Amino acid sequence: MDKVLYAGNPATRFIGSPRFPGIRWVSNIDDYYALPDDQRVELIDGVFYDMGAPALIHQKILGDLHILFRECADRHNMPCEVYLSPCDVRLDMDNYTMVQPDLLVICREYDIHAIRYEGAPDLVVEILSPSTRSKDMILKLYKYQNAGVREYWIIDPRYRTVTVHFFEEEEYQPKTYDFNSQIPIAISEGFCTIDFSRIMAGLKRYYEDV
Repeated sequence: MDKVLYAGNPATRFIGSPRFPGIRWVSNIDDYYALPDDQRVELIDGVFYDMGAPALIHQKILGDLHILFRECADRHNMPCEVYLSPCDVRLDMDNYTMVQPDLLVICREYDIHAIRYEGAPDLVVEILSPSTRSKDMILKLYKYQNAGVREYWIIDPRYRTVTVHFFEEEEYQPKTYDFNSQIPIAISEGFCTIDFSRIMAGLKRYYEDV
């Protein structure tokens, strides 16, 4: 279950807006930056969510995936940059949401010297952990789609699946792939495909039934 935290002095921020149903007090970006450096959280609609250290398999998938995305972008001269977490994203460009996607792809001009990215990345990847499943699959799916993220990948190490949400598709339907699939990057318009079997090859020793 996701760990929900509260910080700051909520008594100074009474919210009666429908945007915060069931939440009487909310935190904001000032509270986010006031937290100790070693406390990693996300702020979503005024609520802090704890982000504990991920499992090693999470980090292995993330590291390998970053390499494949970077290779693909370079090979096809795509004007995109690929970043790993932790990287602050002020998703809604307001004072109540700051997320840290596991991987993000930006294909537009931005300030590389800034302490955070403002707005919706073009592509976001989240790798599920037991403590983040519901947040990544439900809450962040809603947030990313409504903020303007073009493509969202949800990687599930438990079931060895990758679910791709390409929100710009006219009749949008999520597509699910296994860990041995060739997965097209939809925003590349056919130029880039991730060979997930290359990642799976390095994971076989961790799965007893492979």
